[in-house]
Amino acid sequence: MDLTSGFQIESPNVFVAWGIHQRKLKSLLDEHGLRRVTRGYYTLSCVSLGGLTHELGFHFRPRWRGTLNELEFFHRSYRNLEASFNEFQRHFESAFGKPTNEQPGDQGLPSFSWNLPGVQIVHYVFDRFGPEEHMRVRKI
Repeated sequence: MDLTSGFQIESPNVFVAWGIHQRKLKSLLDEHGLRRVTRGYYTLSCVSLGGLTHELGFHFRPRWRGTLNELEFFHRSYRNLEASFNEFQRHFESAFGKPTNEQPGDQGLPSFSWNLPGVQIVHYVFDRFGPEEHMRVRKI
C-alpha cells in the first residue's frame, strides 16, 4: 500500500488524502458514521489493511482549520492487549513490510517503527493510566 498521497479505507470504500480539510473529511464520511471527538480529531469505525476491523482516528494540525496529518488505529475495547497488538502488527507488516526499527517496549511487547517515503508509522505500548497501545501513521 502506498501512503504517499493518503490512505484507502476498504469499508466504507473511501480514499482519504493527506492535507484534506476537516470540512471535506466530513463530507466524505459523515454518512458512514464519522464522529467528532474534539476540535481537530474525528473517529470512524471501519475496515482497512486487508480486512482489519478497527477504529480510525483522524488528527488535524493545527486543530482549528488545520489539515489531516496523522491517522490513529485502535480498537474500542482491549480485553487482550497482546492479541490486539499482534493483530495490528500482522496487518501492518502485510501492508507495509517488516518494520524499519524494532526495540524492546513496555508490557513485554516490542516497539516498532517504519520509515517510508513521506510517512512514519509507529506501533508501541506505553503506560498511561495503565497500558495503552499506539498505532499511528504520520505524514512527514
